[in-house]
Amino acid sequence: MKTNLAVVRKNIDKTDREIARLLNKRARLALDVGKVKGKTGKAVYVPSREKEVLKNVLSALKKSKPVLSLQAIEDIYTEIISACRNLETPTKIAFLGPWATFTHQAAMKKFGSSGNFVPCATPGEVLDDVEKGRSDFGVVPVENSNEGSVNVTLDMLVETELAVCGEISLKIEQCFLVKDPKAKILRIYSHSHALAQCRTWLLRNYPDAELISVSSTAEAAKMAVKETHAAAVASEAAAKIYDLFVIEKGIQDSKQNFTRFFVIGKIAARPSGKDKTSLVFMIKDKPGALHKILESFEKNKINLTKIQSRPTKKKAWEYMFFVDLEGHVEDKNVAKAIKALKDESIFVKILGSYPVN
Repeated sequence: MKTNLAVVRKNIDKTDREIARLLNKRARLALDVGKVKGKTGKAVYVPSREKEVLKNVLSALKKSKPVLSLQAIEDIYTEIISACRNLETPTKIAFLGPWATFTHQAAMKKFGSSGNFVPCATPGEVLDDVEKGRSDFGVVPVENSNEGSVNVTLDMLVETELAVCGEISLKIEQCFLVKDPKAKILRIYSHSHALAQCRTWLLRNYPDAELISVSSTAEAAKMAVKETHAAAVASEAAAKIYDLFVIEKGIQDSKQNFTRFFVIGKIAARPSGKDKTSLVFMIKDKPGALHKILESFEKNKINLTKIQSRPTKKKAWEYMFFVDLEGHVEDKNVAKAIKALKDESIFVKILGSYPVN
């Protein structure tokens, strides 16, 4: 038995050395890519290319009956891509902070831990950081599967010149965090969406506690650590960073709780073969206008995955429509439908096309 274990460990050591050699080879190739991009002015972060890399790796592994899960392989390769991208040019990513928010976790899921992350107090600050060139990209929440859209993000996307160049979907698990497990809880801090997502559990376990809405779940953890009789609804990651006790995990009412985030930047993502496009439009005030627009999408065989109205805030009872659709703005059928949309609208803005998460 000892001999067999020694042999296996020797093979592991040999394999690790080979992996290290190949990682170094890949890093050198990434440096070569960076030099070419530097001469031609091409962007370092190319969402369609990174999706292609992951697709190639996962496809190759599927054929070889992998022992590791495909998700585990994707996580590992995300870190490899992140480290190699950072060799080309260090990437700064602004996100809705502070540290350990779900937006921070989403940003790390997309860009890997080698990115240079910059916490911002509001979604507006995130966009401002990117617009002024202090950060290369921004990550902001756009909708939750249970609580709906983050309207402040939608409103800002109408005004900014930045483009949506990526999306991230993150499963949300809310936890109940405290400084002192034995203390009576009088106040519970969290973001309004998180409090709403956990309302049943909170009412059942702490019916008399005051619920206080703050800017983020991580901010809630920062508040709770300062007060003995306070608690926070936040992530397990926040508990680790702010040294809080996890009383219970997964307290959200729905276990199918996901938040979608947009990656915002100054680049336009190229077609990847499986894309989504987000846009906003205002229709002419006449009978059947919206029906005619929706009909043009149907005629071009385009699936709308989301449509939502929002007040323009410029005139009473005047609305904009936000739409997500399958396909890239450069696809012929999408381009044709958008042309028809412009003919029937008084305002159309393409927020961006990007690879499906």
